[in-house]
Amino acid sequence: VLVVESGGGFVQPGGSLRLSCVVSGDIFAIGRMAWYRQVPGAQRELVADDTPHGMTNYADSVKGRFTISRDNAKNTLYLQMNNLQPEDTAAYYCNADVRRWGLGDERYWGQGTQVTVSS
Repeated sequence: VLVVESGGGFVQPGGSLRLSCVVSGDIFAIGRMAWYRQVPGAQRELVADDTPHGMTNYADSVKGRFTISRDNAKNTLYLQMNNLQPEDTAAYYCNADVRRWGLGDERYWGQGTQVTVSS
């Protein structure tokens, strides 16, 4: 199973970015998917998550600015980030709870994509 993020980059304060996360490989089903972020020297923190039943959760710091969504047909998770601020600067990671054929659920992580917000 491979998890690949894309869409990061450099943006000025107030700008927007859309992150994508594609899950591929030996997949029977995908459960929860989520975005995390991490800055050097700090713990990785949950940004938002999405369940197969359509329930979403957001960190208080991003509520009203970020929107998580998924396309189950494409095994893809998105994070639309609006009104970005310098404190949003971090490496953003995607993870997915994947059930492989004949096996139990396992959580897979991507390698991350860097988001830098600066004037």
